[in-house]
Amino acid sequence: MKRDTIIIHCSATREGQDVSAADIRRWHLDRGFWDIGYHFVICIDGTIETGRDIQMDGAHCMGWNQRSIGVCYVGGLDAQGNPSDTRTPQQKESLRTLVAALRLVYPSVTQVIGHRDTSPDLDGNGIIIPNEYVKACPCFDVKTEF
Repeated sequence: MKRDTIIIHCSATREGQDVSAADIRRWHLDRGFWDIGYHFVICIDGTIETGRDIQMDGAHCMGWNQRSIGVCYVGGLDAQGNPSDTRTPQQKESLRTLVAALRLVYPSVTQVIGHRDTSPDLDGNGIIIPNEYVKACPCFDVKTEF
């Protein structure tokens, strides 16, 4: 198993809505998954919870699951339900820490991207731009932070 990518996601829940890996696991099971699709979940307070066994392929980004590690932060929608970077300072710090640790354990990781960065490049210019996003997830520009 060669992991070359970490893909960051959001849970698409409203700002301040407290959700755990157990909640997301239940949602995924209800959708017919055999387990939670993400390998890690970062809660609002910055707690990093484990999801799917890291040795197993994820179920978080079609076409990328075999080569990637899926990390989901809780949030991604503002109070009105619009895409927004709702990460708390604790989540930002935990995300930085987790990505750094994963890069040490998996030196084959060459990129950290957001789910939206896996959208098709519709105009073929080599850059995925906002009007090409299939989803807004994770609602911030991962490439500028990692």
